[in-house]
Amino acid sequence: MAERTAAGLLAVMLEPPAAGALSLPAEVREKLAELELELSEGDITQKGYEKKRSKLLAPYIPQIQGVDPSLQIDNRIQASSQAVLPGSKHNKSRATNARDERFRSDLHTEAVQAALAKYKERKMPMPSKRRSVLVQSSVEACTPPDTSSASEDEGSLRRQGRLATSTPYQGHGHPAVEHWFNRVIQGSSTSSSASSTSSHTGGRSITNTTAHAALNANAAATALADLMAHTQLDNHSAPPDVTGLSERSSLHAERPQVASVRGVSRSYNHHTSVMETADGVPVNSRVSNKIQQLLNTLKRPKRPPLREFFVDDFEELLDVQQPDPNQPRPEGQQMSPLEGEPLGVVTNWPPSLPAALQRWGTTHPKSPCLTALDNAGKPVYTLTYGKLWTRSQKLAYTLLNKLSTRNEPLLMPGDRVALVFPNNDPVMFMVAFYGCLLAELVPVPIEVPLTKKDAGSQQIGFLLGSCGVTLALTTDACQKGLPKAQTGEVATFKGWPRLLWFVTDGKHVVKPPKDWHPPIREANNDIAYVEYKTSKEGSTMGITVSHSAMLAHCHALTQACGYTEAETITNVLDFKREAGLWHGVLTSVMNRMHVISIPYSLMKVNPLSWIQKVHVYKARVAVVKSRDMHWSLLAQRDQRDISLSSLRMLIVADGANPWSISSCDAFLNVFQARGLRPEVICPCASSSEAMTVAIRRPPETGVPPPGKAVLSMGGLSHSVIRVDTEEKLSVLTVQDVGQVMPGAVVCVVRVEGTPYLCQTDEVGEICVSSASTGLAYYGLPGMTKNIFETIPVTLSGVPISDRPFTRTSLLGFVGPDSLVFIVGKMDGLMVVSGRRHNADDVVATALAVEPMKFVYRGRIAVFSVSVLHDERIVVVAEQRPDASEEDSFQWMSRVLQAIDSIHQVGVYCLALVPANTLPKAPLGGIHISETKQRFLEGALHPCNVLMCPHTCVTNLPKPRQKQPEVGPASMIVGNLVAGKRIAQACGRDLGQLEDNDQARKFLYIQDVLQWRAQATPDHPLFLVLNAKGTVASTASCLQLHKRAERVAAALMGRLNTGDHVALVYPPGIDLIATFYGCLYAGCVPVTVRPPHPQNLTTTLPTVKMIVEVSKSVCILTTQAIMKLLKSKEAAAAVDIKSWPTVLDTDDLPRKKNPQMYKPPTPEMLAYLDFSVSTTGILAGVKMSHAATSALCRSIKLQCELYPSRQIAICLDPYCGLGFALWCLCSVYSGHQSILVPPLELESNASLWLTAVSQYKVRVTFCSYSVMEMCTKGLGLQTEALRLRNVNLSCVRTCMVVAEERPRISLTQSFSKIFKDLGLSPRAVSTTFGCRVNVAICLQGTAGPDPTTVYVDMRALRHDRVRLVERGSPHSLPLMESGKILPGVKVIIANTETKGPLGDSHLGEIWVSSPHNATGYYTVYGEEALHADHFNTKLSFGDTQTVWARTGYLGFLRRTELTDACGERHDALYVVGSVDETLELRGMRYHPIDIETSVIRSHKSIAECAVFTWTNLLVVVVELEGSEQEALDLVALVTNVVLEEHYLIVGVVVVVDPGVIPINSRGEKQRMHLRDGFLADQLDPIYVAYNM
Repeated sequence: MAERTAAGLLAVMLEPPAAGALSLPAEVREKLAELELELSEGDITQKGYEKKRSKLLAPYIPQIQGVDPSLQIDNRIQASSQAVLPGSKHNKSRATNARDERFRSDLHTEAVQAALAKYKERKMPMPSKRRSVLVQSSVEACTPPDTSSASEDEGSLRRQGRLATSTPYQGHGHPAVEHWFNRVIQGSSTSSSASSTSSHTGGRSITNTTAHAALNANAAATALADLMAHTQLDNHSAPPDVTGLSERSSLHAERPQVASVRGVSRSYNHHTSVMETADGVPVNSRVSNKIQQLLNTLKRPKRPPLREFFVDDFEELLDVQQPDPNQPRPEGQQMSPLEGEPLGVVTNWPPSLPAALQRWGTTHPKSPCLTALDNAGKPVYTLTYGKLWTRSQKLAYTLLNKLSTRNEPLLMPGDRVALVFPNNDPVMFMVAFYGCLLAELVPVPIEVPLTKKDAGSQQIGFLLGSCGVTLALTTDACQKGLPKAQTGEVATFKGWPRLLWFVTDGKHVVKPPKDWHPPIREANNDIAYVEYKTSKEGSTMGITVSHSAMLAHCHALTQACGYTEAETITNVLDFKREAGLWHGVLTSVMNRMHVISIPYSLMKVNPLSWIQKVHVYKARVAVVKSRDMHWSLLAQRDQRDISLSSLRMLIVADGANPWSISSCDAFLNVFQARGLRPEVICPCASSSEAMTVAIRRPPETGVPPPGKAVLSMGGLSHSVIRVDTEEKLSVLTVQDVGQVMPGAVVCVVRVEGTPYLCQTDEVGEICVSSASTGLAYYGLPGMTKNIFETIPVTLSGVPISDRPFTRTSLLGFVGPDSLVFIVGKMDGLMVVSGRRHNADDVVATALAVEPMKFVYRGRIAVFSVSVLHDERIVVVAEQRPDASEEDSFQWMSRVLQAIDSIHQVGVYCLALVPANTLPKAPLGGIHISETKQRFLEGALHPCNVLMCPHTCVTNLPKPRQKQPEVGPASMIVGNLVAGKRIAQACGRDLGQLEDNDQARKFLYIQDVLQWRAQATPDHPLFLVLNAKGTVASTASCLQLHKRAERVAAALMGRLNTGDHVALVYPPGIDLIATFYGCLYAGCVPVTVRPPHPQNLTTTLPTVKMIVEVSKSVCILTTQAIMKLLKSKEAAAAVDIKSWPTVLDTDDLPRKKNPQMYKPPTPEMLAYLDFSVSTTGILAGVKMSHAATSALCRSIKLQCELYPSRQIAICLDPYCGLGFALWCLCSVYSGHQSILVPPLELESNASLWLTAVSQYKVRVTFCSYSVMEMCTKGLGLQTEALRLRNVNLSCVRTCMVVAEERPRISLTQSFSKIFKDLGLSPRAVSTTFGCRVNVAICLQGTAGPDPTTVYVDMRALRHDRVRLVERGSPHSLPLMESGKILPGVKVIIANTETKGPLGDSHLGEIWVSSPHNATGYYTVYGEEALHADHFNTKLSFGDTQTVWARTGYLGFLRRTELTDACGERHDALYVVGSVDETLELRGMRYHPIDIETSVIRSHKSIAECAVFTWTNLLVVVVELEGSEQEALDLVALVTNVVLEEHYLIVGVVVVVDPGVIPINSRGEKQRMHLRDGFLADQLDPIYVAYNM
């Protein structure tokens, strides 16, 4: 991996003096800086840069005994791969091209590199991503330069060498293990779905990776399997427990698969011989390798676990962070307030600023006031004091007298006016500002809105609105550039009030008459101007400054800076606000100074411009930010003739930023040779509220020398100042910002709560009391009181003064010699687990990790978001257009390690976005609050994301230890278990129900059909509709009987009694007739869904499987399907030669009626019912004749079915209750069934509802997928349906046939949508059945309406049921699953102890009824294993009754309602399948709950499914939207699952819509999805492995 370290090592050797390296001659240093600039601006390739650089440095590297220097560098690298970070391809420590205000001190870079070197190469799984996502949407995504410097083979040889040497497993006699791992991983991580090329833009050529990939395919699997089997057994033979479960319970974390038992094992397809490692991880998949790496990174606990806090077994309490007893605490005295020197008295000091302007405009009219420059650096215009005076007067007169509406003047003195001037026009701004002051109007300077959607522009609008601004002043050029509406007027920006735009250029203003003079008053407490400021949350406040404060501030600055009349000053800052305004517009006029204003646009073109102007104009003072010093360092090309000796003050406006010190030091280093004196550099601290707080005085004022402090980061995070003596890694070096301003009192107070004075060694917020601070936030009295009227108190609670103080939002302390030190800002403060971190510090650490390589122009945003009751740190960086996928991933992992090491804090999320895509602040910085907003809304569109919730989230509730449940020894008194009612219920008693049921006298359903064919031959039983809504076929009792006879005649000669016959038919009469034909012939029918002609590969294997597993000796089907089964396409999917006999029943000959078969006993097998469960298990159950008749009778009684009734059925007829309703119930009860095949709804969504309306059906059945089709397909068409006379008021009950928890949101939206068509809201209900009993609950026609309860989801995880109010936090609505059928008894039992449970417990639903199935029918004869599913008994209590276990968890509730017999009604609530539940952290989770949360988290998530894999929670989301959004989902999904379920997501997989498999009942097949994921078959858009 060390291909590119040559330059890196040199850089380490040639650090500034800190590294103890040799000093280079000045001209070499300049040439190097020039190279830097070329590289950073992209004028030279990496290769060229490194070549030229080594050439320049070659003479200065000490030679080792005459070895050629270039070789020697190579050897050094080989030897010291630890000196440069392992795996780093380019480790340049040099100043970044950060176009932002934060610069690393070189010391810091070194600390970062050292910290990184401590970490061994820890492989993290790289996220995989589809090719299309890699295409960056950036303007600059041009062809990247070739960045490799070593030749290909040399690089790879070296890489192998390095890997082999750092193998951690040498003791095991497997020296190449890690080497192998890395080889396999490399090959796999790059070959993500045809993107092996994409991950290497530039850099190594593809041959290498494809070779790896090929190797990976065969050899790697075997090698890896052996290797894992050996090396890792001792390491983690049980799946490593990431989730913090106890040892014991980690074995249950994933339930053992019941696949092979219940039918056929899921890895049914023969051809995948998947080798499994010790972990049971299939090896041949790339995914499993990555998850393996992920587990390996998670296995090592990061730091000692925090003390966990836990109360009741059932309440999950979040961990409360206990303060560390060893944390540093302040030990100093209480600080005493610090007073600045008194404001001097100046004899002829003007009484106000307008008075000063009047004085200079009349006495020195030719004196230059302001020189403006163009983008080439040429002076465009010099404004004299005379001109400023006359032009301001003209503007003042015009504003007051020439603007009117309806003869009323538009403006009155004291009105606020917006000033909208671009940064390159200081002259017009100055005239407008002073014009407003002369007219006694209040200027509100704001940024020029460039587009309708500027970041933060809406907030500026709110500010203007609250200030009541109606007029905006601007220049002609600026007005032309503003976005226009269609009328040609300036567009109204979002959130802005209606404004009148007035252009202040000469031709629009008029000369005042001779007798008009502006009123020049003494400075008073009226508002002079309003300065805007954006808060941490992104809201914009206006700070009001009074005339007297403005004057006092000019006075204080003049005294502190020693300004004299007619001095020249260069200003690089924004002249609209803060220091740029104070020095360059206000104080300058006070002292008749000449300002040279350097626009930001010129700085971008020529970063040296300000230095050149200092030289040309012999400026005495320059006002800059560290950024400007930094840029000029990068650009100082051959400017030999520049001299900075004229400067007496270089004011660094952001000297309060802890990272400004490195810019100051570096600048001094280079420019000392050009006449810059060290004492000239004057950092200052200021805030919009308090104006200038402190400034380092110029040397001539006889002040103490400047100070530096090296502070421990650890101490600072606890707000304690500890000077770091030994050279530790985590230190912060800060410089002082000088003394307090004249006439001001400063103190330091605690940040939170009561403003107590801090101790001397404690960091707090600096507060100022002086005549020159802001007055208030305009229109916000509450916030004003907090900030501008703070009364600091001593520890005993006594106020320190009667004057109010203003909070500055600067965090710092007072050091020796009364110097003020600043260590951060309130805006950047992030409190994580009780420790404080500063966003700027984190930015600097990230920048110190090879910034040039990845971060575009040093643009990094750091902020915190609140997840699970604590702040979490998020780092977002813009990635250079040419950075390759792997490089950036590597950079990300190293940033995480560096921040962890230096700040001892974990990063929650690190995201890279394409260059130029973060929202910009006015002067090109990053708009932090807008970035945070986008992150939280999922609108950031990153191109790379790393989430590390495992390391940062330390306040999860304690994993649950299972409590022993009530044992048999506890007293059962009547129906109470340990003080609670036993949860049991039953339907009506069959014995007592007298009904005139003719069918009851027959033991067998086929006898009922024969009897009906004789008694009512022409009575219509079935009517099948086609997609057009017309009748496709019908059958009366006799017709059905005759068709069944023909089938029986065809079978009798060929098959033996008891043979199994597979019926493969589309939904229709054929299926029903053949079913009865089989019964007539004494065969056992098995209904099978036919294969889908367009999708044979996935549907045909299931058909084949059922035919084989059911041991069918014959297949009955139609001619069309018969052709399909034997087609060429079918041969590709299954072995078509092994089908049993296939008969088509389309035209059977009429034979003599055979003798009907009479079964000897009703316990004989009648039919087999096969279904694939949601966990992907194929389970067939045996239904006896007795159970079949009992089932029909029970349904008949519950739904009151008689021959005169019609019911409509829109269900699949192949298994479960759907089959019973299609094939059995009509024959038994004699009612007519209108059959609507669900497939037909795909072409006509309204088919089912139209049929219900047309036939005036009272009872109808459907499935969830049908209901969803109607809700989605007809949601907007109810009006059209009403016009077609569709009326649903006839429906008494509409039942959804389900084997799951009722989908309450779907049934509710269905009811809501079709309410307009007359559907009663009480009509919709659900049924519940499962494999052991296909119909346990059914709403039916009598009995109370289904009830809904709200339960606490947290209690549910502990198997407890606690009812809560609707809408309370963590509440989950559950709907009753219909009424328990007659003859059915239900009890809730503990899954482990098999004891009965009380009402308030969640347990397994056990059922006892005459229509229970008699057992599983499987090919392996393992029924014994599952015997207890069908006949099991309670371990105590009623130990006689035989129950069947449904495999579903639920609970019973006694309601206040009465049922048909007058008893109180017991409602059964189904919560979910036991097999589906996820056991995580000792608690039981239901996938649907997690999925519901995830789907709510972003509008583009169409569907979601979750499953676990080796204790990791995997969340798969379907993305409906552009692939750009794929990575936005990763953080949102992680956040919502943490917040609502207290679970950490291990892997987030983003896939296309339709990837999550769904069965015919509309249930998600999560296990199929899981298999597809592990076998790498999902073609995901993105897979994120959360660290």
